[in-house]
Amino acid sequence: MSIVARGGGGRGRGPGALIRVAALVAAVGAAVAMVASGTGVGLGAADEAVPVASEPAVAATLPAPVASPATVRVSPPPVAPVLQEPGPIPSTGPGRFAYAGGAGPVLGTAGDLRRYRVAVESGSGADAGEFALAVGAALAGPGSWVDSGRLRLRQVDGADRHEFTVYLATAGTAGRMCAAGGVDIRVDGRPYTSCRAPGRVIINLDRWRLSVPHFVAADVPLSLYRKYVINHEVGHELGNGHERCPGRGEPAPVMMQQTLFLKGCVANPWPYLDGRRYEGPPL
Repeated sequence: MSIVARGGGGRGRGPGALIRVAALVAAVGAAVAMVASGTGVGLGAADEAVPVASEPAVAATLPAPVASPATVRVSPPPVAPVLQEPGPIPSTGPGRFAYAGGAGPVLGTAGDLRRYRVAVESGSGADAGEFALAVGAALAGPGSWVDSGRLRLRQVDGADRHEFTVYLATAGTAGRMCAAGGVDIRVDGRPYTSCRAPGRVIINLDRWRLSVPHFVAADVPLSLYRKYVINHEVGHELGNGHERCPGRGEPAPVMMQQTLFLKGCVANPWPYLDGRRYEGPPL
């Protein structure tokens, strides 16, 4: 008996068609299985898979090296100049003096040698040795009278032969000693300045300790005033007279009366500047 397939009025299909259909179904099933198992079907060049860029690796970021701080040099604050010596100052004393002992070096290289003693009034609170060092520093220079090349100076012991003496005396005693030598050192009725009498350089203790108001107002160190007053009064002992300010802003000549005024000049303790005698017009 023959079996005839019918369908929708179409032509009958033989076993080959059925085989082809079965083969197609099997092929599709195999493809699906391959896809499911991750085995891809080869792609043509045009369908080449585009690789997906992976996220860039993030490098570990190390902190930037911190430089060690540089050594900071802290400068000490400037030391303010000493303008006055503090403490009580006796206004008068007994008129007796203690002398600095021993001989000092010869100051200067050539010329006549003049010897001097150094003495401080008893009860003044001053030390004879310290005063002698200050006198020696003023007379040694550079810039002092020995820079002339025609003069040498030397401190000697109180008992030794000498040409003059440098005294540090209270104001009252200085006033009496100066008056005895014919010099009035009073200002407004009080002994104020220092002086020179024959063979005596007399330094007023008030000025030695306190300087003068216009030096203090200008921040001129007390040490500079002390060098000035020694060289000024020793200058008188060496025969020099008073001089005037040569011009505003110029150094004051050492023989100018700087204790009383500067008249526009600048305080200066030295008779020699840059190796030359520095003078102003005579007064």
